[in-house]
Order: sequence, then C-alpha cells, then structure tokens
Amino acid sequence: MAAAPGPSSRKAKDGLLRFSGHKHLRQRLVLAILSGKSIRVDGIRPDDVHVGLRDYEVNLLRLVEKVTNGSTIDINLTGTSFLFHPGLLPGGTYTHTCPRSVGYYLELLVPLAPFCKKPFSITLDGITGDTADLSADMVRTVTLPHLHLFGIRDAELQIKKRGAAPGGGGSVLFSCPNVRQLATLRFLDAGRVRRIRGIAYSTRVSPQFANRMVEAARGVLNRFIPDIYLYTDVYKGEEAGKSPGYGITLVAQSTTDAVHSAEALAHTPGSEGGVQTPEDVATHAARLLLEEISHGGAVDSKHQWLVLLLMVLGKEDVGKCLMGDLTAHTIQFLRDVLLFFGVKFKISPAPAPELEEGEERPATRGTGEVLVSCVGVGYSNVNKAMA
Repeated sequence: MAAAPGPSSRKAKDGLLRFSGHKHLRQRLVLAILSGKSIRVDGIRPDDVHVGLRDYEVNLLRLVEKVTNGSTIDINLTGTSFLFHPGLLPGGTYTHTCPRSVGYYLELLVPLAPFCKKPFSITLDGITGDTADLSADMVRTVTLPHLHLFGIRDAELQIKKRGAAPGGGGSVLFSCPNVRQLATLRFLDAGRVRRIRGIAYSTRVSPQFANRMVEAARGVLNRFIPDIYLYTDVYKGEEAGKSPGYGITLVAQSTTDAVHSAEALAHTPGSEGGVQTPEDVATHAARLLLEEISHGGAVDSKHQWLVLLLMVLGKEDVGKCLMGDLTAHTIQFLRDVLLFFGVKFKISPAPAPELEEGEERPATRGTGEVLVSCVGVGYSNVNKAMA
C-alpha cells in the first residue's frame, strides 16, 4: 500500500514543490533541507483573524536560516506564503531564544543534526514543557533513544533550567555527533513490557507535588507490572524558571527495547480546564501510557515519522519496522516523503507473533499493527568533513 500525494501539495514543472496551509511545516522544512529541494507554501491562514504566519513559525524559519548555510527564505507582506531554498548544514555551536516550547524546535533539529559537516550543538532558551509540544524530558528519554536504532550514538539533551508555561525561563543544551551513513533498520518484534520508568518534575510549587504525582501514577500502573521506578525532579530558585508548573513523563520499555511513552502537564492558571491537582495529572499520564501500549508496534506513535524518515535515508537495502496504528500525521508524512524522495512504502498487516507452547495470545495486542518496509535511498552525509 503506497500513500498518494494529498490535495494540499503539488509539484511544479520547475521542480519547486508547492504546498498549501500551515500544517506539517516542520516536517516539510526537514525534508526540503535533506533532499535539497525548494518549496513554496501558500494559503497560510488566509481567513483567520490573525492572517499568515505566527511569531513562533517566523522564529522557526529564522532558526532554519541560522543553522544552515546558504538558505534563502522569502516571506510575502501578509505572511500568507513563503519561498524556501535550502542550504547546507555546517554544524557548530548555536544559541536560540524560543517563543514556543523548546520541543517544537527540537523536533526539527533532531533529524537534521546527524547530517551536519561538524558536530552540532545548540542552547535553546524558553519553555521546557507545555501541553502542545513534546517536553524536553520526552525528547531526552524517548526521541533520542530512537536514533540508536540507526547507529546514531552519543546524542544528548541536558536540561540546564526548567521553565514552565507561560513565563518560560528554561534552558536546554542539545548536542549530536555527525554520521556518514545510517544503519538499516529491522525491528519486527515489539516484545512485552518489562519495566516502566518516569520522571515527575515541579517548578516553583511545593516539593510534595512531585511525590503526589509518583504515588498517583503508581496506583494505576502497579496493577500491571511490578518493575516501576519513578524519579522526582524538583527545581527551586533561578533554575526553576519564571512560572509555577508540574508534570510527569512515563516511559515503558519492552523485552526487545521497544519504547512507548506518555506525559501530562498541569494546566496553567487561566487556561482552559483550570488548575489540575497532581493526582489528576499523574492518573491521566498513566492512562495515556496504557492506551499507547495497547496500540502495539515497536515504536512510539509520536515518533513514527522520525523512524520512517531515517528508514528512507538508510542504505540501499530493505528496512522493516513493526508499527502500531498509523497516526494522521504519519500518513501525511508518507505522502510528503513520496514527493521529496520518491520513496514508496509497503504497508502490510503485521504477522501473528510466535507463541511458545502453552502460551496464550496477549489480549492487549494492537489491533492496527502494520509492517512498514521500504528501500533506503542510500543517503550519504556529503557535508561531513573527511577524517
């Protein structure tokens, strides 16, 4: 089964790829930089009260301009369209101030960093976790381990300061070595969950909030598995940012090192839903983790697109991966990959797992599990300096 281009994209005769709308902006910028193809995006919120690109999206484009060499970005007067010609990735050390959560920007930087000329390092200042994007903890404990599947080691994210929404004040340091080529992925066994780890953090609130979240999460998860260890991370003073906040990130690891994750953060005062108790936050996160595990697959659903991208960039060999229910974001990404790299994925129902004698088939196996495979393009990091 191959994904066909959607109605929001088309390819012009001059090789310029055209898209419509503000959605999937980051993944299209990543694909444009790695493939070297120029894109034009039109129809960005033309009927909205605030027409055109938001401040954080313009800031994202400026970040792309900063970490690449030779890129050009032309935004029209109303901000409803822009033209992007990608440049090269020199690597090096950068700093950037983020008007939105740092996770929003890290989702663009993580897949680009391994293909720089020199090792990449950047300090991002701003909000380290909110309800709209992946938190810094999620990127550190789940996103970066997915890079290990392709031979990218030693990528690291350090949380220097925490900053809750809306005030921010946090700071993280992301560093990643560069690689020449990626390893071919064959990940066909999701295994069984063997342990759950997590971190409950709080800033500018009582330290007991973190302990209450740990106890509430354990109250849900202890019924399923005994090997649970949840850390508490309490920040005070200058390292606690400018706003009070608290949240919890949970990670389930299987016998084959498959990772599934979930997180929940407290709503800030004045936001929709009102202020939540630590018990509400932790219980919600625990239930989200159980739901994520029930979808099956060997990769976390929030990172399906990242794994698919690295499969495309792998060696000219067949890469295979078992995935749970494909998200709408993943399906659109498959369409975009076809446009930029011309790669079609074969998607077939997952084979039934082999059971040992007397073993029962697990009732929680994902109903929508699929086997996704493709032939890599043999992408080589031409930017990497020769040894």
